Amino acid sequence: MNMLEKMGLVALHKCSPETAHSLSIQALKAGIVPLPGGPIGGSRLATDFCGIELANPVGLAAGYDKNAEAIRPLTQAGFGFIEVGAATPLPQPGNPKPRVFRLTEDQAVINRFGFNNQGAEVIAGRLAEAKPRTPVGLNLGANKTSENKAEDFARVMRICGPHVDFATVNVSSPNTEKLRDLQGADALRGLLAGVLDVRNEVSPSTRVFLKIAPDLTLEELTQIAQVATEVGIDAIIATNTTLDRDGLKSAQKSEAGGLSGAPLFEKSTRVLAQLSQITNGQMPLVGVGGISNAAQAYAKIRAGASVVQLYSALVYQGMSLVREIAEGLESHLEADGFSHVSQAVGTAREAWL
Repeated sequence: MNMLEKMGLVALHKCSPETAHSLSIQALKAGIVPLPGGPIGGSRLATDFCGIELANPVGLAAGYDKNAEAIRPLTQAGFGFIEVGAATPLPQPGNPKPRVFRLTEDQAVINRFGFNNQGAEVIAGRLAEAKPRTPVGLNLGANKTSENKAEDFARVMRICGPHVDFATVNVSSPNTEKLRDLQGADALRGLLAGVLDVRNEVSPSTRVFLKIAPDLTLEELTQIAQVATEVGIDAIIATNTTLDRDGLKSAQKSEAGGLSGAPLFEKSTRVLAQLSQITNGQMPLVGVGGISNAAQAYAKIRAGASVVQLYSALVYQGMSLVREIAEGLESHLEADGFSHVSQAVGTAREAWL
C-alpha cells in the first residue's frame, strides 16, 4: 500500500461506513484511485473457469459495486473477474440506516443493507454500456416485498443475463426475510430450474452460479450440492456472510446482519472443503470469505476452490491488495512446484474436514 492509498483509507475511515463506501465508488469513477491498469496475470495464473477465460483467479465479490457504476475502473484494479449487484427486478431502498458497521478490532464488517439497488433495468443499461475486457458477473436478488421471490431471480436473469459472463443466484443473504428458506431442496430446485430456463432462452453462453450460506449443516450442504448438480448449475460460490458471532471483540459485534471479513475465513473454508468432498471435486467452486492475504487465497484454492473472491479486506487494505494477492499466489505456486494454479486445487482439502 502506497502513502496516497494509506491516506485515502484513513480519510474514509473517518466517515460512516456507508458514506465511505459511496465515496470510494465516486473516487474510482473519477479516476483518482491508483490502479495497475488491467488484470494481473501470467501463464501460472491464467484460468479457464467454466469456460470463462480469466487472467488470474482473484475476483471481486458482489456487494461493493451494487449498481454497476464503476465497472470500468474496477476492471483496471487487477482482478481476474468482478461481480456486481445484487440486482432486484424493481428498485428498492434497502433496510433503514445505519445498516453497515466496521468491526475494526476483528477486521470484519457487519451489514444489513437488504439488497438496496436501482433495479435491474438501470443496471442492465450500465452493463450493456460498459463493454469490459475483464469478465463481469451479476448477483441476482429478490425484492423484499415480492410475493414470488423465486420468480424474481428469473426476471433479473431475463433483463440482465445477455450483458454478463455469469449470473449468481443469491439465496444466502441473511438480510432479506425468508430468502434463505429458498436453500431448501425443493424450493431451490424450482428456483434454479426457472433461472436456467431463462438463461437458455435469452443468453445461452452466460454461466449460472449458486451462492450459499456458511451456516449450513452437512446434510443441508449435501442436499444443495445434489440439487445444483441435478439441474446443471455451472459453479457454487462458498460462502456468503454468516450469522455467527463467536469470538468477536468489537463493540458493535451484536448488530444484526451478515458478518464478513477475517472471522469468516475458517468457517467458510471448511464449508468449501466439505462441498469439494461432497462433489468429489467435480463441481467448480469459488472460495470467498475472510481472504486478506495471498496465503489465505492459496488456502482456499488448496481446500477446493478454482478461483477466489474478496471484498471486506479491501475496506482495511485498499485496492493494492488485489496485486499483492495475485503476485503472492504466483509465489506460493512456484514454491510448491506447481506450474499452474489448477494443479493446486483441492490438494489440502482433507486438512479442513
